[in-house]
Amino acid sequence: MSLVITPAMLGQVIVSGLLAGSLYAMVALGLGLIFGVMRVLNVAHGPLLMLGAYVTFWLFSTVGLNPYLSLLVSMPLLYLLGMLLQRFLVYRVVDAPELSSLLLTFGVSIAVVNLAQLAFTSDLRAVEYLTGAFVLGPIAFSKSRLIACAIAVAITAAAFLFLQKTRLGKAIRAVSQSREVAQVCGINVGRIHGIAFGLASALAAAGGSLVAVMVAIQPEMGQVYTFKSFLVIVLGGAGNYPGALLGGVLLGLIEQLSSLFLTTQVNEAVAYILLVVVLLVRPTGLLGGRAS
Repeated sequence: MSLVITPAMLGQVIVSGLLAGSLYAMVALGLGLIFGVMRVLNVAHGPLLMLGAYVTFWLFSTVGLNPYLSLLVSMPLLYLLGMLLQRFLVYRVVDAPELSSLLLTFGVSIAVVNLAQLAFTSDLRAVEYLTGAFVLGPIAFSKSRLIACAIAVAITAAAFLFLQKTRLGKAIRAVSQSREVAQVCGINVGRIHGIAFGLASALAAAGGSLVAVMVAIQPEMGQVYTFKSFLVIVLGGAGNYPGALLGGVLLGLIEQLSSLFLTTQVNEAVAYILLVVVLLVRPTGLLGGRAS
């Protein structure tokens, strides 16, 4: 039996893809920032997202704090954690081969996940705050995903403005383009590395806080977001910050479109296949960047 795709179905898929893609783009921007500034492959990005989700859950369950307001707590906390990780661990592999950073952050990822399992157990947690959908004609907008999209777009836009307009943001971009020239110009590269890793961790925390309202929370939830973030920056171009936005939107749309034609099990493989195809056909990404 063939599937007939109606305009309403296509519209729903596009809307769902854009809502999901905005969140992917925000989280991947942090990963792209770390790679662009330090040439470090941060496999611990997803586990940091998971910690942000747990911060939101515990604030909601213990003091009843609005999950979206918990961003004001989770982002600063993970910013500080990110700076500490960079100060005591990640700085050791900044000039080392990329495999060294991959192994180090993989170890950090395992440690964070296991500590979370020890502290929170593997029980599924949920933030039951916002359910239902807004209906506009034939298209339904999930309330939690719509609000998450709006917040993700606002945070992503603020991050781009920060990088483009502020003195500190320009220093980060200068280090990303040429560390040696930035040092000659008087920029403290070590300080910039710490700030960049902290900002990336804060973006991961924001993703975790937003995701906490939509999915079940458990210690291994971040791994899939690590992979999707890598895929997003490969799609857009490693080290290309606007590329993260394009890559996130494309991934969201492709995931939703493939769900129309494929079973759930096969659909999960689409992202992996897409990664392989992009690496083979255009390793520098759609907008151009460093070879992935």
